Amino acid sequence: MRAVVFERYGEPAEVREVADPEPAEHGVVVRVEATGLCRSDWHGWQGHDPDITLPHVPGHELAGVVEAVGARVTGRRPGDRVTVPFVCACGSCPACAAGDQQVCERQTQPGFTHWGSFAHYVALDHADVNLVAVPDGMSYATAASLGCRFATAYRAVVRQGRVAAGEWVAVHGCGGVGLSAVMIAAAAGARVVAVDVSPGALELARRFGAAECVDASAVPDPAAAVRDLTGGGAHLSLDALGAPATCAASVNGLRRRGRHVQVGLLPSPTGTTPVPMARAVALELELLGSHGMAAHTYPPMLELVRAGVLRPDLLVTSTIGLDAAPAALAAMGTAPGAGVTVIEPWN
Repeated sequence: MRAVVFERYGEPAEVREVADPEPAEHGVVVRVEATGLCRSDWHGWQGHDPDITLPHVPGHELAGVVEAVGARVTGRRPGDRVTVPFVCACGSCPACAAGDQQVCERQTQPGFTHWGSFAHYVALDHADVNLVAVPDGMSYATAASLGCRFATAYRAVVRQGRVAAGEWVAVHGCGGVGLSAVMIAAAAGARVVAVDVSPGALELARRFGAAECVDASAVPDPAAAVRDLTGGGAHLSLDALGAPATCAASVNGLRRRGRHVQVGLLPSPTGTTPVPMARAVALELELLGSHGMAAHTYPPMLELVRAGVLRPDLLVTSTIGLDAAPAALAAMGTAPGAGVTVIEPWN
């Protein structure tokens, strides 16, 4: 098969021929029809993820068709249209038994713990636990956008953030995750303040329901701007980018007893990120993490998509072929872009 491969962190990846994957006994091989280009892929290419072993094929946000199944798989068969969360759970550890597959103790992640979906085919583990049927009529590009950014934003806003109608929600960083969060919070009846440095990203945020926008490059203190716009601070704030500055701004923009959700991955798991903990203590803020979404919790989100309340398809702003993926991956470091870029490996 053809796949995007990198041999060294931060150096150009290339498209080359590699061996086709084989399914594990509990897994499947999926023919990749669409796969999202995500900032998490860029972090992996930069060497920020300790699970990656070189050479490596990135890609974790995908949809396609089951091509082959392992001997122990009972719920899937070749030809099934599927997507998958980026966290593939084992299904048997204590976290999984509690329904928290998104923090599985033995999780695997395509594009991180093993070769991913910037390829014609990808192997996925524990298929009966992790695969999600793609509804009839949903495009592969839309389904691929659900697996990481949209599902992650949905859980961050609805489950972890506990959004309520009438609340102010601040979203720092309006890439794929942030724009998803804007759309989801607005659909829940919240008033959204979108914060970004890109006029194009802020324009999309308004299109997807933001009531107010803050150009972080044009104001001395984005957190103060959020507090001014919301009459004292957001009830719920998300760092959807993953940077020390946006993390701090998200916390500093909250009102008393507000809730911060860290969604974007921060640059280095071994580094430090200053967090304004004095403010967190004084205002009794909640500081929460959010890490994907378990496959069994997809149905309510999929029903909102089916009903047209949520429109993840509108977030897909660019579609490219596999040969354009290495350059697009590298460009995410300096120009993350607005919306979601989808790679179609067979195009």
